[in-house]
Amino acid sequence: MAEHTYALALRWTGNRGAGTSGYRDYSRDVSAVASGKPELLLSADRPFRGDPARWNPEELLVASLSECHLLSFLHVAVTHGVTVTAYEDEPVGTMEQRGIGGRFTRVLLRPTVTIANAAHVDLVPQLHREAHDACFIASSVAFPVEHEATTLVAG
Repeated sequence: MAEHTYALALRWTGNRGAGTSGYRDYSRDVSAVASGKPELLLSADRPFRGDPARWNPEELLVASLSECHLLSFLHVAVTHGVTVTAYEDEPVGTMEQRGIGGRFTRVLLRPTVTIANAAHVDLVPQLHREAHDACFIASSVAFPVEHEATTLVAG
């Protein structure tokens, strides 16, 4: 068993001069940095008084699930001898708010995968299942991560 650690620095940059003296008196702007990587400009989602031009935690969660599935899928495809020539996803996450809190109830991944060989089309659903099982992020969340996949053949 291997253990991996992921470290970064998060800094609230939204003090407008009065700190959190009132709910509307501060910005939700945050910056995240990790060694050797570009700074991420973060905020809350717009309904929570955030900056819509910045990434919010909910979008980052959906993006993490989508990218994790993509990377797992590419790995699984290689192990099965399936050549992937393109992969795109348009994931959608659904969150239910309850007062000040809430939770995600579902993330739907909608990958469109292009493969080189038409003979492998019937294998692609199995590859998605294996990728889902291999995805560290999907294995870590307490809500369903579902898939509506489309397979295309190159050429």
